[in-house]
Amino acid sequence: MAEGILKHFHGDKIFVDSAGLTAGEKNGYMIEVMDEIGIDLSRHSSKTINSLQDTSFDLIITLTPETQHAAVELTRWMYCDVIYWPTFDPDTIRGKREERLIGFRQIRDDLFNKIQSKFPLEF
Repeated sequence: MAEGILKHFHGDKIFVDSAGLTAGEKNGYMIEVMDEIGIDLSRHSSKTINSLQDTSFDLIITLTPETQHAAVELTRWMYCDVIYWPTFDPDTIRGKREERLIGFRQIRDDLFNKIQSKFPLEF
């Protein structure tokens, strides 16, 4: 979701890529809540950190403690800022469809607000 939001608003100005420790499956709830704000992630595929082609970064934003640790290790010998934005794991949301959508919307909106704060839109 974070990659989609950042690319949507700033993809023409900055290079954005996302990766995790493991590649995940597409999540229908994620696709649906992103579509609600006009961002199509139906063709998005997840990547692992090890599969990234480029390893020169200016900034890495991590969303889990595990990826924070991996990013710190990855950047030990390079100059790169690493920011940790603790984010609730959407895969742990249980309940009926609407309850799960509410949880995914909260995560989406939290990421949206953090991104807009760090990377404001220029007018």
